[in-house]
Amino acid sequence: MATQMTSARRGVATDEMKQIAKDEDVTLDWLIPKIASGSIIIPSNNVRKEKIHNVAIGKGTKTKVNVNIGTSTLNVNIDEEIEKAKVAVKYHADTIMDLSDGGDVGIVRRKLLEAAPITFGTVPIYEAYNFGVEKHKNPLDITEDDFLKAFENNIKDGVDYTTIHSGITKEIAKRILKVERYAGVVSKGGTITAAWMLKYDKENPYITHYDYMMELAQKYDVTFSLGDALRPGSILDSHDELQVQEMINISRLAKRANEKDVQVMIEGPGHVPLNEVAANVRLAKSLIGDVPYYVLGPLVTDIASGHDHIASAIGAAVSASEGVDLLCYLTPSEHLALPNAEEVKAGLIAYRIAAHAGDLVKLREKSIKWDMKMTEARRTLDWEKQLALSIDPENAAKIHGRTGQHPGNNVPCTMCGGACVYLMLPQQRKYEKAPEKLEQSS
Repeated sequence: MATQMTSARRGVATDEMKQIAKDEDVTLDWLIPKIASGSIIIPSNNVRKEKIHNVAIGKGTKTKVNVNIGTSTLNVNIDEEIEKAKVAVKYHADTIMDLSDGGDVGIVRRKLLEAAPITFGTVPIYEAYNFGVEKHKNPLDITEDDFLKAFENNIKDGVDYTTIHSGITKEIAKRILKVERYAGVVSKGGTITAAWMLKYDKENPYITHYDYMMELAQKYDVTFSLGDALRPGSILDSHDELQVQEMINISRLAKRANEKDVQVMIEGPGHVPLNEVAANVRLAKSLIGDVPYYVLGPLVTDIASGHDHIASAIGAAVSASEGVDLLCYLTPSEHLALPNAEEVKAGLIAYRIAAHAGDLVKLREKSIKWDMKMTEARRTLDWEKQLALSIDPENAAKIHGRTGQHPGNNVPCTMCGGACVYLMLPQQRKYEKAPEKLEQSS
């Protein structure tokens, strides 16, 4: 069975490509060469049972947003995770990742695949870790075969993309304790892999068996999300030698995968000070070319506990404007606890705002249309349209309808009341050419 990349290289338009061309308002003649080159990917496992709404991730397409959910060793409640998955779908997440490492992770994964009919990703090393804990009571009592079996279990269940920590080598692992890092290694997958290599003095199984994994990925059309096991966990560690060396390794592995028609995206940090966010994207793109870039945040400060969805959305907006293709959200509970459903929503909305802000730079002609419609609705005091056009219509309506607000259109809100600018100068509301003027200014 051909991958999306294989089909594109043969000039064949798949059903997924046709749907995405409509969603992105592009032609197939524009889309297919970019999929063939690897600059746009369509993660879509060919054995997934659920019919899903596929998305394109990459150059020239809208910035996408990912939501992370999943159990932990201290909190295993499948019903809660299913609720979070449904919240992610309701509020228009583009992709979702199951990061479960507690309980029966296979059952959790399959339940969430059913609950979230959108592009779905996982981190196989978490299943290997879970196997070590459940069977041996020691997460490091696992073999190379356990690493590979976890990968196979995930893709055979139908996940569309998997985070593979294949950029961290045994040589790098040995350097971790010698390189001064304020926050150390904060990637769970990276820590598990490094600790395993150091314990057994063996190379990373995801490097040793990379060719075999590519064969499986090609068979199932599973996308590699090459993970940043050494991403900085503090702005003080941003762009140190460990992070950069891993990125160099990953860029080489991405090229190897594309040569085999395997779709790839590359993951980035992490914690990055604001003045280095744009530089990070430019550095990554200089190494990986037009391969889609997928970042966590990045967080631009380390002191925003309880509000990390805001601190990271700042970095996310800058990243998107510089060319990042997929944003992984953070929630208010980041660094504190497993998120609940409301926090999943808060993180997702913050990141959809960040993605759109970035698209206003990257894809201004297309993205500005939403803002133009909202501007016209505000100018004409059309509250029904304003609420409908809001990124979170439910919350906007709840706030607008609070005590003292007059119902209907053509009335001011309680913020300005009688001092509303469109009532004091009503001729402003009749300026019908405002949208055209906005478009010309773009």
